[in-house]
Formats: sequence, C-alpha cells, structure tokens
Amino acid sequence: MAEEAKKNDAKKMLSTLFKVVLGLIFLGLGAAAILKWWVSLLMVIQGCIGLFLILAGIITLAIAKE
Repeated sequence: MAEEAKKNDAKKMLSTLFKVVLGLIFLGLGAAAILKWWVSLLMVIQGCIGLFLILAGIITLAIAKE
C-alpha cells in the first residue's frame, strides 16, 4: 500500500514537472513570436479596434435596455 502511494506521488510529481517545462517552452516561444512579428501584431490590433468598439457599443446598449 505504501509503495503504491509512492508510485502515485512520483507520477504526480513527474506530470507536474512535465507541465511546468512545457509551459516554460510555450512562454518562450510566445515571447519570441511577439518579438519577431511585432509589426504584424500591431497591424492586427489596429484592425481589431473598430470591431472592439462596435462590440462595446452593442454591450452598452444591451445593458442600457435592461
């Protein structure tokens, strides 16, 4: 019974370690992508401003209607 608990703890720790390493890899890749495609990112953000304002207006009108 004690051996089973140790195996479960080891599996849980290995799983957590894997997730942390994978998360750090994704963070690094995301930061590298932002740095590499900064101009394109700004263009996408500028293109979304109008849609965001329309959505904000619709939500505001829906709240005011209530």
